[in-house]
Amino acid sequence: METGVLTKAEHDEFRRRMEDAHKRQDKRIELLEENTKQIGNLTLSVSKLAQSIEIMCNEQKQQGKRLETLENRDGEKWRKVVGYVITAVIGVILGFVAKQIGL
Repeated sequence: METGVLTKAEHDEFRRRMEDAHKRQDKRIELLEENTKQIGNLTLSVSKLAQSIEIMCNEQKQQGKRLETLENRDGEKWRKVVGYVITAVIGVILGFVAKQIGL
């Protein structure tokens, strides 16, 4: 019949098993803490990357607008030059015709 009394050997075996279990649990907790830190660092890095991409995207939009303005400016100048040349040619032709008819 069991009296509920442990022998010293049984107690020492129980204590040793509990210490081993605690060591395993401590190691698992340590690994989980390290993983949590790494995930936190990764989250921070992804956040910084997203901000950088957003800034780059905005800068690219602004550069696109400036490029379009520059491209249009050259086109406008060319159209003005062509207009002036055509006006000059028409003026010369009208002047020649006016001279021919005696005006």
